[in-house]
Amino acid sequence: QVQLVESGGGLVQTGGSLRLSCTFSGGTFRSYTMGWFRQYAGQEREIVAAVKRYGGDTVYADSVKGRFTIVRDNAKNTVYLHMNSLKPEDTAVYYCAAGQGLITSTLRVGRAYDHWGQGTQVTVSS
Repeated sequence: QVQLVESGGGLVQTGGSLRLSCTFSGGTFRSYTMGWFRQYAGQEREIVAAVKRYGGDTVYADSVKGRFTIVRDNAKNTVYLHMNSLKPEDTAVYYCAAGQGLITSTLRVGRAYDHWGQGTQVTVSS
């Protein structure tokens, strides 16, 4: 059974940085596409970034391009989200997700992913 455990969330000031980590277990990590999504209170989850299996194509939400970077380490079964120049509007619960068989056009689609972590809160103070 695939399990995802996020860590690294917290409180940071505007302009600061955080690194989120997601540790994968229970499957063959390198064969999964990995994504980070975030959810604002009362809203649907939205894509932040995703990276295809074997470290291939990446996609980013327009709102985070140039500020966030998704990196996977297949040797450590871990995917990271490096977040720089954080803004108050980045405040949300961030979720790690894993899926198989995704094509480029579905990387941004939450229901295309099979497994989800429990989420980690990121709060950016103004």
